[in-house]
Amino acid sequence: MIRTASPESELHETLHHQLELDAKQEAQIEVIEQRYAVRRQTLELELRADNARLAEAIESEHGYGPKVSEAIDRSHDAMGQMQKETLEHIFAMRSVLTPEQAAKFDRAIVKALTGRER
Repeated sequence: MIRTASPESELHETLHHQLELDAKQEAQIEVIEQRYAVRRQTLELELRADNARLAEAIESEHGYGPKVSEAIDRSHDAMGQMQKETLEHIFAMRSVLTPEQAAKFDRAIVKALTGRER
Protein backbone atom coordinates (compact mmCIF):
# COMPACT_ATOMS: atom_id res chain seq x y z
CA MET A 1 0.00 0.00 0.00
CA ILE A 2 1.29 3.46 -0.91
CA ARG A 3 0.74 6.11 1.71
CA THR A 4 0.71 9.72 0.70
CA ALA A 5 1.38 12.52 3.12
CA SER A 6 -1.45 14.84 4.04
CA PRO A 7 -1.33 18.33 2.54
CA GLU A 8 -0.69 19.71 6.01
CA SER A 9 2.29 17.43 6.64
CA GLU A 10 3.70 18.18 3.17
CA LEU A 11 3.50 21.90 3.90
CA HIS A 12 5.14 21.35 7.29
CA GLU A 13 7.90 19.29 5.63
CA THR A 14 8.55 22.08 3.14
CA LEU A 15 8.58 24.75 5.81
CA HIS A 16 10.88 23.02 8.28
CA HIS A 17 13.12 20.91 6.07
CA GLN A 18 13.34 22.44 2.61
CA LEU A 19 13.40 26.20 3.15
CA GLU A 20 16.58 26.36 5.24
CA LEU A 21 15.11 28.66 7.88
CA ASP A 22 17.49 30.58 10.08
CA ALA A 23 17.21 30.51 13.88
CA LYS A 24 15.18 33.74 14.02
CA GLN A 25 12.69 32.44 11.47
CA GLU A 26 12.39 29.11 13.32
CA ALA A 27 11.66 30.96 16.56
CA GLN A 28 9.07 33.21 14.92
CA ILE A 29 7.33 30.29 13.25
CA GLU A 30 7.32 28.30 16.47
CA VAL A 31 5.38 31.11 18.18
CA ILE A 32 2.94 31.28 15.26
CA GLU A 33 2.45 27.51 15.35
CA GLN A 34 1.89 27.43 19.11
CA ARG A 35 -0.80 30.12 18.88
CA TYR A 36 -2.48 28.32 16.02
CA ALA A 37 -2.38 24.94 17.78
CA VAL A 38 -4.42 26.35 20.67
CA ARG A 39 -6.93 28.00 18.35
CA ARG A 40 -7.17 24.92 16.14
CA GLN A 41 -7.92 22.71 19.12
CA THR A 42 -10.73 25.06 20.13
CA LEU A 43 -12.19 25.02 16.62
CA GLU A 44 -11.94 21.23 16.39
CA LEU A 45 -13.85 20.91 19.67
CA GLU A 46 -16.48 23.25 18.27
CA LEU A 47 -16.75 21.10 15.12
CA ARG A 48 -17.18 17.97 17.22
CA ALA A 49 -19.92 19.67 19.22
CA ASP A 50 -21.59 20.71 15.96
CA ASN A 51 -21.46 17.11 14.76
CA ALA A 52 -23.08 15.97 17.99
CA ARG A 53 -25.85 18.57 17.56
CA LEU A 54 -26.35 17.40 13.98
CA ALA A 55 -26.61 13.80 15.13
CA GLU A 56 -29.19 14.80 17.75
CA ALA A 57 -31.19 16.72 15.14
CA ILE A 58 -31.15 13.77 12.75
CA GLU A 59 -32.20 11.44 15.53
CA SER A 60 -34.98 13.83 16.52
CA GLU A 61 -36.35 14.65 13.07
CA HIS A 62 -35.57 11.47 11.11
CA GLY A 63 -35.28 13.60 8.01
CA TYR A 64 -34.16 16.94 6.64
CA GLY A 65 -36.07 19.22 8.96
CA PRO A 66 -35.39 22.67 10.42
CA LYS A 67 -33.19 21.35 13.27
CA VAL A 68 -31.03 19.41 10.81
CA SER A 69 -30.79 22.44 8.52
CA GLU A 70 -29.82 24.69 11.43
CA ALA A 71 -27.20 22.20 12.65
CA ILE A 72 -25.71 21.98 9.16
CA ASP A 73 -25.52 25.76 8.84
CA ARG A 74 -23.83 26.03 12.22
CA SER A 75 -21.33 23.34 11.25
CA HIS A 76 -20.57 25.09 7.96
CA ASP A 77 -19.91 28.33 9.84
CA ALA A 78 -17.39 26.54 12.08
CA MET A 79 -15.73 24.85 9.09
CA GLY A 80 -15.47 28.20 7.33
CA GLN A 81 -13.92 29.76 10.41
CA MET A 82 -11.40 26.91 10.57
CA GLN A 83 -10.45 27.47 6.94
CA LYS A 84 -10.06 31.23 7.44
CA GLU A 85 -7.92 30.81 10.52
CA THR A 86 -5.81 28.14 8.83
CA LEU A 87 -5.11 30.53 5.96
CA GLU A 88 -4.30 33.34 8.39
CA HIS A 89 -1.86 30.95 10.06
CA ILE A 90 -0.26 30.06 6.72
CA PHE A 91 0.11 33.71 5.74
CA ALA A 92 1.56 34.57 9.15
CA MET A 93 4.25 31.92 8.64
CA ARG A 94 4.85 33.11 5.09
CA SER A 95 5.43 36.65 6.36
CA VAL A 96 8.69 35.62 8.06
CA LEU A 97 10.14 34.06 4.90
CA THR A 98 12.55 35.59 2.42
CA PRO A 99 11.19 36.16 -1.11
CA GLU A 100 12.94 33.00 -2.36
CA GLN A 101 11.59 30.93 0.54
CA ALA A 102 8.11 32.40 0.05
CA ALA A 103 8.12 31.36 -3.62
CA LYS A 104 8.92 27.74 -2.64
CA PHE A 105 6.31 27.90 0.13
CA ASP A 106 3.71 29.20 -2.33
CA ARG A 107 4.42 26.27 -4.65
CA ALA A 108 3.98 23.88 -1.72
CA ILE A 109 0.64 25.53 -0.84
CA VAL A 110 -0.60 25.16 -4.43
CA LYS A 111 0.46 21.51 -4.41
CA ALA A 112 -1.23 20.93 -1.03
CA LEU A 113 -4.48 22.45 -2.29
CA THR A 114 -4.53 20.98 -5.78
CA GLY A 115 -2.25 17.94 -5.72
CA ARG A 116 -0.29 19.31 -8.66
CA GLU A 117 3.10 20.91 -9.05
CA ARG A 118 3.26 24.46 -10.27
